[in-house]
Amino acid sequence: MMTELSTSDFLFELPDELIAQTPLADRSASRLLRLGKDGDIRHGGFRDIVSELSAGDCIVINETKVIPARLRGAKKSGAQVELLLLKRLEADRWEALARPGRKIVPGDRLIFGGDSTDSAPLTAVVEKTTEDGNRIIRFEFEGIFEEILDRLGEAPLPPYIHEKLEDSSRYQTVYAKHEGSAAAPTAGLHFTEEVFVALAAKGVEIARITLHVGLGTFRPVTVENILDHKMHSEFYQIEPSQAEIINTARKAGGRIIAVGTTVCRTLETCAGEDGYLKAGSGWTDIFIYPSYKFKIVDGLQTNFHLPGSTLIMLVSALAGRENVLRAYKEAVEQKYRFYSFGDCMLIL
Repeated sequence: MMTELSTSDFLFELPDELIAQTPLADRSASRLLRLGKDGDIRHGGFRDIVSELSAGDCIVINETKVIPARLRGAKKSGAQVELLLLKRLEADRWEALARPGRKIVPGDRLIFGGDSTDSAPLTAVVEKTTEDGNRIIRFEFEGIFEEILDRLGEAPLPPYIHEKLEDSSRYQTVYAKHEGSAAAPTAGLHFTEEVFVALAAKGVEIARITLHVGLGTFRPVTVENILDHKMHSEFYQIEPSQAEIINTARKAGGRIIAVGTTVCRTLETCAGEDGYLKAGSGWTDIFIYPSYKFKIVDGLQTNFHLPGSTLIMLVSALAGRENVLRAYKEAVEQKYRFYSFGDCMLIL
């Protein structure tokens, strides 16, 4: 069913001081706003997620790991350049955001970690420019690319984070495993091993999937009619054993709770019309907005998102736009912390 909703229907006022710049000392000490699909709002702490879930429910987490995707280097002329790796195409080829864009053209050789192409541990050839203005880059190196990237790269924090992150592990979930993301699945940043132990003790199942988060997650919606927005694509993988955990819980009447919009998008991409999950891997560009009929996701734990973003549209599809905007208004009034290092909400 088509929607008449516009991007402006998902805007709200957010004071800059509520945008969290640093993570809390204790991951699980964040606040949690519980939003019922009926519009009921309750306030508490993140650890309350244990009491909110029931035996037989299944939470699904994203095991992706953020790579140090920001590379700072130079052209042969000495001019400074920067690459932000977006998507791996082959073992040595990536799609990347290049800066300064107008001065990096096909044929350029870029140098990272050295003074010349002979001494640098990593060099890159710009092959072409994409329709989106990104670059296709072919790297040249000796050894293991991931080890070189760990040594030379930096974690790319979101554009609204202006403070330096002292501990890079705080932009990873405690369960991060599979390298490939340019941004963290931030809903999962609140979890600790103690919370997982408490959930397991209560009989809550935990399933694991992977979706490598691209920077397109921060791309603003620049069109007024949301149907004209072009979604970015991201790679996902669901192992058969994990699909079985989710399907078994669903068959037994348990609720399927997605930890983050990345998990929600992956599950809805891979669920059949019968409401059961299919294992597999591939690319998804699913766009979820109000009028969408969820096939498998019953609940969502997620952070507070940017005004007018595809993420707040997804949340509104699950809980209702008016309910979500009212909850966000109350979160602002209660001075919740917003975005990646901020507080979170649980929709059930």
